[in-house]
Amino acid sequence: MTPAEKLQGEVDRLVYSADETGYTICRLRVPGEHDLLTVVGSLPGIQPGEKLSLEGRWVNHPKFGLQFQASRYTSQVPATANAIKRYLSSNLVKGIGPVMAGRLVERFGDNTLEVIEQSPQRLSEVSGIGPGRVKSIQRAWEAQKEVREVMLFLQGHGVSSAYATRIYRAYGQDSMAIVKENPYRLAQDIRGIGFKTADRIAQDIGIAFDSPYRAQAALEYTLSEIADEGNVFSPLEELIEGCIQRVEIPQELLLQAAQSLHAEGRILIEEEAVYLSSLYQAERGTADAL
Repeated sequence: MTPAEKLQGEVDRLVYSADETGYTICRLRVPGEHDLLTVVGSLPGIQPGEKLSLEGRWVNHPKFGLQFQASRYTSQVPATANAIKRYLSSNLVKGIGPVMAGRLVERFGDNTLEVIEQSPQRLSEVSGIGPGRVKSIQRAWEAQKEVREVMLFLQGHGVSSAYATRIYRAYGQDSMAIVKENPYRLAQDIRGIGFKTADRIAQDIGIAFDSPYRAQAALEYTLSEIADEGNVFSPLEELIEGCIQRVEIPQELLLQAAQSLHAEGRILIEEEAVYLSSLYQAERGTADAL
């Protein structure tokens, strides 16, 4: 596999950004480069003025030319007054537009973001900002900060920015808590994330190999694999053996997991036959129709 290339620079402007997917096209100002460079990829929430550290590869688009296709990124909030002004002018924080961003930077300079973060009451020193607007800016700043923290946490544990966007849209502010407690939920809830990806994330976070969550997810994964081979159900003994072959988990733990999944209604055990609940309902519905 070709190692990822790296690129660092400051976002000059956004060309396109899709809220639903996070897909973004931006122009990057890179030290030592005379012209702005084009970056594309899932870069949710980035704003002009941010400094980005990107990993990806260069591609030559037949219509738009050379582009850096980003697969991962980390960002830093801008540090200079000029970058901060462009950052806040992008309507990132509700209540601060280009005019107000200019006033804030004129008053607080390079310390503007620090004031918003740590001493928001000082914002009232700027003309046009009263107590109500201070509270509004505080709430908006906290909201965007939470999004950033969640995204950085997920990417820090090997989740691509595209999947991180899907996870945040599914769980919102609870994303970090859910993933820390039971990352195997991702395989159930997030399109495109299967057991193997969830298991890798779990190990990176430090979830134990003998976690009940892991055993339950492994059983559901094995049942799905069996279904892909054309089988609606599996005998319990064969299911346990098949699961052990795919994922190294003690037999006793898998038997306990099967009973827990059955009690929760996620699988159905009928005598010795084990079904995914969705497949059992489909088979039962077909039989009733006939």
